[in-house]
Amino acid sequence: MKARYLFPNDYMADPSVNVFNGRLYVYPSHDWDSGECFDDDGGHFQMRDYHVLSMDDVMDGEVTDHGVILDVEQVPWAEKQMWDNDVVEKNGKYYLIFSAKDYSGMFRLGVAVSDTPEGPFRPEEHPIRGSFSIDPCVFKDDDGEIYCYFGGIWGGQLQWRAPLAAPYAPIAQPDSAPAPADAADLGHAPDKKTELFAPAGAPALSSYVVRMTDDVLQFNEAPRPVLIVDENGEPLKADDPHRFFEASWMHKQNGKYYFSYSTGDSHYLCYAVGDNPYGPFTYQGVILDPVVGWTTHHSIVEYKGQWYLFHHDCVPSNDITWLRSLKVMPIEFDENGKIKTMKSE
Repeated sequence: MKARYLFPNDYMADPSVNVFNGRLYVYPSHDWDSGECFDDDGGHFQMRDYHVLSMDDVMDGEVTDHGVILDVEQVPWAEKQMWDNDVVEKNGKYYLIFSAKDYSGMFRLGVAVSDTPEGPFRPEEHPIRGSFSIDPCVFKDDDGEIYCYFGGIWGGQLQWRAPLAAPYAPIAQPDSAPAPADAADLGHAPDKKTELFAPAGAPALSSYVVRMTDDVLQFNEAPRPVLIVDENGEPLKADDPHRFFEASWMHKQNGKYYFSYSTGDSHYLCYAVGDNPYGPFTYQGVILDPVVGWTTHHSIVEYKGQWYLFHHDCVPSNDITWLRSLKVMPIEFDENGKIKTMKSE
């Protein structure tokens, strides 16, 4: 089935999708043309607020925009760049966990709370203690425990907080120097003048997962790396086109945990499967081939007996990579639970 553009009236991206009270809610980032120049750290993505969309018929029904649910001006600790977010329900309250840059230029995760999934959301005064990087996905397991998956390299700054250990210590060199042979680009160092590279054979940097406290306002433990391994149990390498880059998502099906993600500069959506929320997760394959636009970002949800892939592309903006549009299409699994690779058309 051909994909549907969900909301042609505005540019939105990075959809996090949840079902609350029998209705489907989409929590996207909100693109606009800020005039900032394109750069590898995502400085052209200057999102300022969040909306929420809802519907009860995914492929044909009306999509309701409930308006702004949180603005950067309401968040005391955040200066700019309200990137990806996600929402989870607990005990009748709704918790929006989001990523934004603080006044020191660091990405942190914050929490805002609402009595309804439509918002508005009231932000906490400070970011989550010990948080870093971008793209939170909040997953509620069958036992009620809530886990947050997050992280992204390059502009997501994960390489600042998760350095590779010896013998794979990153190679650091000035921006103007040519890339080292057989090395994988990890993005800028904190000084923004030095580029970091993983040497040949180095494992890929990982997303992180952490269990949340009972009040869903803080981390309940130290974040742990999300290990993605090949069929032989070996970690994917930093130069593998299917390694993690950003956009963590978790869904559960038939007792298995499906960790999916974007590969960034190789432009795939991929997934891996594990037996528990912490992993390790065994790489399975590509979910979505590259779309028009540099980024690819998604969520996977079941609604009324059908699984859907929510994602975005830049076709309506004529390939302006910071002006993206939400899309959705049904997702298919084979008899062994493997996701069939799709193209968004």
